[in-house]
Amino acid sequence: MTKAIRIHETGGPEVLRWEDVDVGDPGEGEIRVRHTAVGLNYIDVYFRTGLYPGPDLPFSLGLEAAGVIEAVGKGVEDLSEGDRVAYAAPPIGAYAEARVMPARKAVKLPDAIEDRQAAAMMLQGMTTEYLLRRCFSVKKGQTILFHAAAGGVGLMACQWAKHLGATVIGTVGGKEKAELAKAHGCDHTILYNEESFVDRVKELTDGKGVPVVYDGVGKTTFMGSLDCLQPRGTLVSYGQASGAVEPLNIGILSQKGSLYLTRPTLMTYTASREDTLESSSALFEVVKKGAVKIEINQTYALKDAAEAHRVLEGRKTTGSTVLIP
Repeated sequence: MTKAIRIHETGGPEVLRWEDVDVGDPGEGEIRVRHTAVGLNYIDVYFRTGLYPGPDLPFSLGLEAAGVIEAVGKGVEDLSEGDRVAYAAPPIGAYAEARVMPARKAVKLPDAIEDRQAAAMMLQGMTTEYLLRRCFSVKKGQTILFHAAAGGVGLMACQWAKHLGATVIGTVGGKEKAELAKAHGCDHTILYNEESFVDRVKELTDGKGVPVVYDGVGKTTFMGSLDCLQPRGTLVSYGQASGAVEPLNIGILSQKGSLYLTRPTLMTYTASREDTLESSSALFEVVKKGAVKIEINQTYALKDAAEAHRVLEGRKTTGSTVLIP
């Protein structure tokens, strides 16, 4: 029997249960993957608490993992038994020793990418890819603001943005996180608990503001993020770690300089097989080059996922966290 973390009700970390599940065989267009490493992401918390609607209870959390294909269903042509693969896509259910999933969501891993590394980077790395390359195309010479610069996406974004030739301003929660962000390419760090990030951004840009703000924090930073933008700038609100953003009168966007606002998701930007392959390929390329280094700073046994969630929600993590089945 295979083990998995499942929830029977939404709530705090205590609702996560380690229990037996029946995996079964893959159907048409599906594969069965034996996981070697599972990624931990803040979206897992949203599903656990019910902020994001999940499938019918009980269900397993998790959108990201790496492993080896154990079995292949009919109609799968580009993947084979024994292939090392990774994924960062629905349906949720990665918090398991093994699972059956759609083959089109998984990609083969290059030999140069290790399993734990893959599990730590797929969701955050492909998120970084679409944020910097497709949602708003960062260009050489631009100055950008990235909130939570010492987080998993933040550390990758600082490195990738520097690789693209941008100047990076990042907000962080403390001095240790500031040093970590700087070590990963962040040019200017702002301790948001000690100073106004809006005032500091204006100071660093000679009052002009930035063309784009990447905001995964949400409620507590949203309005300030708008104030950091130059006219016709873009706010990319891609997460809500501090809570959901309040309802917005869109007239504010015109008042503050004909601003653009988008609330994108990785699922939309990797909806097709082609988009998934393109995004993962771009990620693998910058990692293999060494332009983006993957920092696995926390590792937990999968059965201890509840503790990993507590640490994540307490904002005590840096870089990526991996759960080991």
